[in-house]
Amino acid sequence: MAARAAVQQITILGSTGSIGVNTLDVLRRHPQRYRVVALCAHQQVDRLFAQCLEFQPRYAVLGDPSRAADLAARLTAAGCTTEVAHGPAALVRMAELPEVDAVMAAIVGAAGLPPTLAAAVAGKKILLANKEALVMAGSFFMRAVRENGATLLPIDSEHNAIFQSLPANYAGDLLESGVLGLFLTASGGPFRGMATVDLDSVSPEQACAHPNWVMGRKISVDSATMMNKGLEVIEAHWLFNVPADRIQVVIHPQSVIHSLVQYADGSVIAELGNPDMRTPIAHALAYPQRIAAGVEPLDLYQVASLHFERPDLEFFPCLALAYRALSEGGSAPTTLNAANEVAVQAFLDRRISFTAIPRVIAEVMQQIPAGGPLESLAEVLTADRLAREAAEFLLDRGMPG
Repeated sequence: MAARAAVQQITILGSTGSIGVNTLDVLRRHPQRYRVVALCAHQQVDRLFAQCLEFQPRYAVLGDPSRAADLAARLTAAGCTTEVAHGPAALVRMAELPEVDAVMAAIVGAAGLPPTLAAAVAGKKILLANKEALVMAGSFFMRAVRENGATLLPIDSEHNAIFQSLPANYAGDLLESGVLGLFLTASGGPFRGMATVDLDSVSPEQACAHPNWVMGRKISVDSATMMNKGLEVIEAHWLFNVPADRIQVVIHPQSVIHSLVQYADGSVIAELGNPDMRTPIAHALAYPQRIAAGVEPLDLYQVASLHFERPDLEFFPCLALAYRALSEGGSAPTTLNAANEVAVQAFLDRRISFTAIPRVIAEVMQQIPAGGPLESLAEVLTADRLAREAAEFLLDRGMPG
């Protein structure tokens, strides 16, 4: 009789966001396999309160002290013994707890880098949904993974699909593995096929109305501009040691094929499934085993046909900017990411138009030279701060439109 697998102890960074909620849905289905140790959120007190009552974590973390105090009082009144903390240092502590086996890194944006890096240094199994960790600090972050014996499993549906489609023993050598290149699929977002002039007047609500996926507001806007796909190109470069010219983006509106790997013998291997983030989450949680995710099986007869298009880089300038940042190297990807975060927030706050997002990014990249590689967290955070300051200065001047 086979021995029963040990229960995995989990920290979730970003538990109230889309990835965090889907992760908890998968964990809910397998209480005998997983135990939630820490739940971390930014400001959604009500949702985190409900999650603590259900999963009874040892720790809960919020962004600021007032919300943390509110949560602590409510949990105490409800008889829940979860210990509440707040702030960036608490996030780092949750990622490196000795009893934690795996960390779901699902905090959106640059704020997710320090705790995700802490998980790598602590040698954890990292379920990486925070692509910014690799975009901002690819070389530095991957070195931390290797040197500390951490395990890195991608959660983005595209990178998870590539991970599943590469040879099981793939170690970052394309030639040795017979791999020609990667195809990252993209839905094209809500504005695919619209005339460029129409994009000037789109609202945040329109930009966040993704045709296939349910996501947070920031990542939904990134999908609409295709910056999300550009960041994924940079992420794929670091995850799989693949040069930019071997990573192609293909628009696939149905979002059924999640990405593909092209081999030297003419084969193309792909991973297919319904567009549901619980599939890659379950895959990474149980790897190398498989567990139920609560996702309906793909009905090929209902899908019927699949379509593919080459992206128009003039229509999607953010994608072109991401390829440029990867080509320039150094601090360019960090600058790209920081300027994009500031510009997207300005759009969501109705300070700039949708089409101003790439103009802000391009101007900031023009102002800040790429320089050499970033070799420490301090260097990464400095480059991030300088790019944010440059972007905010542009916006305060009322430029560019």
